[in-house]
Amino acid sequence: MSELHVVFRVASTEYVIPASEVLRMESYEGATPVPGAPPYLAGVVQVRGRFVPVVDLRARFGLPPAPLSIDSRIVVGQSGDRPVALLVDSAREVLHLSPEQLRPPPPMVVEQCAGYVSAVARVGERFVMLIDFRKVIGEEQRDEG
Repeated sequence: MSELHVVFRVASTEYVIPASEVLRMESYEGATPVPGAPPYLAGVVQVRGRFVPVVDLRARFGLPPAPLSIDSRIVVGQSGDRPVALLVDSAREVLHLSPEQLRPPPPMVVEQCAGYVSAVARVGERFVMLIDFRKVIGEEQRDEG
């Protein structure tokens, strides 16, 4: 049985996250910086009355910054009871992926991407990478600490 995934782009790469982990997607116009925050934390935004941290995926993935555009989005996900937004270059699509389509990433990808990619899939001519939301937002560090 296939599961619905939200597709988003960071630089020239397409990533997916299960739609069941996504609370909402919104346009992004900027965040309020947080003093002393790690470089990948763009700041906080208010979403439905809650202050939500924004993880800049370009910074988190070690990519150069890009100017905001009309396509810039935040994909708000949730880990436990904690909502966290991912700043992405664009996000406007969903697709169905079956478990059979998802394959473990090659060892070199695992080594180079700090475990942020948990699976890869071919969808027609496209290649997408499933991210580990908890790892990307740094949630596993909270569990270990």
